[in-house]
Amino acid sequence: MKDPKIVMSPNKLVQYLDKPREDFTKKDIMKYIEENDIRLVNFRYVGGDGRLKQLNFVINSMVQLDSLLSTGERVDGSSLFPFIDAAESDLYVVPRFKTAFVDPFSDIPALNILCSYYASDGTPLGSSPENLLRKADRVLKETTGMNLEAMGELEYYVFRTGHDAYPVAAQRGYHESSPFSKFEKLRYEAMETIAGVGGTIKYGHSEVGTISGEEGEMEQHEIEFDPVPLEDAADEIVTAKWILRMIGDKYNVPISFAPKVVVGHAGSGLHIHTKLTKDGQNMMVEGDALSDTAKKAVAGYLRMAPSLTAFGNTVPLSYLRLVPHQEAPTSICWGDLNRSVLVRVPLGWLGVGNMVKDANPQETDDLEAEIGSQTVEFRSPDGSANIYLLLAGLAVAARHGLEMKDALEYAEKLYCDVNIFDHEEIQVKLPQLPASCAESAEYLLKDRKIYEKDGVFPPVVIDGTVEMLRSYDDKDLSERLFGKQEEIQKLVDEYLHCT
Repeated sequence: MKDPKIVMSPNKLVQYLDKPREDFTKKDIMKYIEENDIRLVNFRYVGGDGRLKQLNFVINSMVQLDSLLSTGERVDGSSLFPFIDAAESDLYVVPRFKTAFVDPFSDIPALNILCSYYASDGTPLGSSPENLLRKADRVLKETTGMNLEAMGELEYYVFRTGHDAYPVAAQRGYHESSPFSKFEKLRYEAMETIAGVGGTIKYGHSEVGTISGEEGEMEQHEIEFDPVPLEDAADEIVTAKWILRMIGDKYNVPISFAPKVVVGHAGSGLHIHTKLTKDGQNMMVEGDALSDTAKKAVAGYLRMAPSLTAFGNTVPLSYLRLVPHQEAPTSICWGDLNRSVLVRVPLGWLGVGNMVKDANPQETDDLEAEIGSQTVEFRSPDGSANIYLLLAGLAVAARHGLEMKDALEYAEKLYCDVNIFDHEEIQVKLPQLPASCAESAEYLLKDRKIYEKDGVFPPVVIDGTVEMLRSYDDKDLSERLFGKQEEIQKLVDEYLHCT
């Protein structure tokens, strides 16, 4: 009997080769290319700006293809990363076969493969995003015996000109449907395309943000993924952003992941859910309750939250989103189900019994919900995040929490069970997230030894990130821009497509 995951997979290579992506070999890739008349191979890799780059190859022989897949190719690292000197700029890009997918947009039959960077001596480039994340994942596993899985909630705005006969009130678009939601079909197409290249999508829906103006409307949507290993989670997010932009370009409607598009309206976040696993078991739960392991990881996230903004909130626009009453956290605290906190524990089907049986009394099969789905949600990041560095940072933070002697007491101290925006007396007692890129940089410098422990984050990455954040010179920016709509709009326009 065939594996149902293979039978139901929308990935053309998985179907054709009859094996899961993680088992793809060079021979598999060559077989698919030869037997499906693929004429182009595109190497794709993430640059220092967090976007997918591309190198194209026309296939002219199987010998050439074999060489390409066996050795990779050279690229100019100094043009991809600001910290690489032009005098020693050559890097190798080497394909990761499990990431191969048919290009859904190419008029010429083409195969895309994500790559990793290697230095001149053939070793992984430790400062490149994907290798840094792989090391963070490996060190966490070696020191704790656990794996960290993650998934993102990818929020974005679609821009359209004109107005419609079925308007939606501002900030009332959550889970709206057609005809009030105008870009359902675009979202469907994006979800199908993302799944077809290997993305593990959980669901999609319209989000709360709906904005109308003289020139047209903006409509917010979200695509949420399932938890997968860290490297896969990062690959999925960066590929999904590329796909959404390509589909937006196809229909001539701009799509933006910017943290803020209009002040006073909901911004776009990139909430990250995580769970620790061991031998396939979810370590975030014990019985019907959140485990001490989970609480220690939460403590690590809270402790490292200010410096994590250096990777998750990387442009001045980010700090116009992190303000009270705008669907984004400002205080460092956590709670169950609570959307006003930084770290939220969402419903995890713990102790709920057989709800499906209750809703469907005619059902004879046992349909008890499984508890393996419990995660914790880190709510401060936004679309400007370098997703590889952010997930690496969360792996560092989880490990730090697991190693903190007072982790449980620290977590208990920062637990909140009320809407903190309605309780100023609570807010003033809680530590706060940074208010600017400049402040974020200072927190990163304070925590750099934790990130650099065991060589996870190379010093050049910390120094380069600090330099970038300081270059914005955005200290007290919110106060300086207060009431200056034209200047705010210039800032929005500058970072509308920030990563």
